[in-house]
Amino acid sequence: MVARRVATSVVPVRFRSAVSPVRRRVEPTPGRLPRIDEIVLRDRPEDPVHCLRPALIAATARRFVAAFPGDVLYAVKCNPEPRVLRALWDGGVRHFDCASPAEVALVRQMFPAAAIHYMHPVKARGAIAEAYTRFGVRDFAFDSATELEKILAATDGAPDLGLFVRLALPRSGAAYELAGKFGASPREAADLLKAARGAARSLGLCFHVGSQCEDPAAWTRALGLAGTVIALAGVRIDVVDVGGGFPVAYPDRTPRPLDDFMAAIREGADALGGESAPRLWAEPGRVLVAAGTSVVVQVQRVRGRQLFVSDGVYGSLSDAGAPGFRFPVRLIPADGRRPATATLEAELFGPTCDSADHMKGPFAVPACVREGDWLELGQLGAYGAALRTAFNGFERARLVDVADAPLLATAGHPAG
Repeated sequence: MVARRVATSVVPVRFRSAVSPVRRRVEPTPGRLPRIDEIVLRDRPEDPVHCLRPALIAATARRFVAAFPGDVLYAVKCNPEPRVLRALWDGGVRHFDCASPAEVALVRQMFPAAAIHYMHPVKARGAIAEAYTRFGVRDFAFDSATELEKILAATDGAPDLGLFVRLALPRSGAAYELAGKFGASPREAADLLKAARGAARSLGLCFHVGSQCEDPAAWTRALGLAGTVIALAGVRIDVVDVGGGFPVAYPDRTPRPLDDFMAAIREGADALGGESAPRLWAEPGRVLVAAGTSVVVQVQRVRGRQLFVSDGVYGSLSDAGAPGFRFPVRLIPADGRRPATATLEAELFGPTCDSADHMKGPFAVPACVREGDWLELGQLGAYGAALRTAFNGFERARLVDVADAPLLATAGHPAG
């Protein structure tokens, strides 16, 4: 019997990284940082320009690290741009909250000595194994017995694990409520803590009150619930991770000072046992980087109070779509004229052919706005670049370091 060869073809497989999904031109950092108006009026860009303020990001990080009574883990999902990560490192951030193998790899490549914490509660087995064996990650979050089993199996029952139970919280009134997808009930969380204690070098409880939460007492209440869970578990807890959610200013939102949130966290932590209380962690994102980037877009059409611009909800302005975030706006006239004092309560349409590419605002724009002018929109360092897509082919962006102050005060920094 003669064996027959079956002809096969090899199909090449290509991977695209989603950590930095935008095809963009990155400007080298000059000796003197330019002003945004200089760049815009010189180059007259038709594509979006992301204007980065690394010194501001570093200063904001420095203040938060000094104010928080524990370890600060930057939530990489908020903005994984390497220049942003470098600015945070310069500001004293040494811990990073990652949610994917790509984020873990990026941080480890940039900062070999960084502490990486894999705080996504649901992970693929291969991702856990890769994080542990290849990148030296030891801390993993989970919210069920099956996820705990996954971590222990993927790490071969390693003796040096940090295991963190994600506790579900009630709704807090945050702009983005995070209740519902992740988290164990108090009783379940207590049982998970007991189950994990014997396998954990370090055992912790973590939670998240929701993104852009403006109520400091939300953290005090959450820490009170954490105390109840710890008492139910009856085992030693080494760390309580209070998550992120710390708010920043927007045109229609003026949060209380950062010190009020720190005071509320200290109050809740004191109830956990004073000097013998677990160590605290936090996972800030928005509060560290929102003011650090603005985006300049070109006005391509004016239709009454409706402005068609070169970026939209499929690009940097996702939060301005369905979530309805408003951003501070500044006009850069194409002909150098002085903007009128009268304002237009504008709504924006992005560049794609999708009618959902719509940002209702309203955005306060000088009424003299014309086609060809530019708008600078502030507070876009958080999730602006991270949520960009290549939909409709509108994927080009430019990144420059600038000397300008932010458009709004946030985290103790004055507005420009």
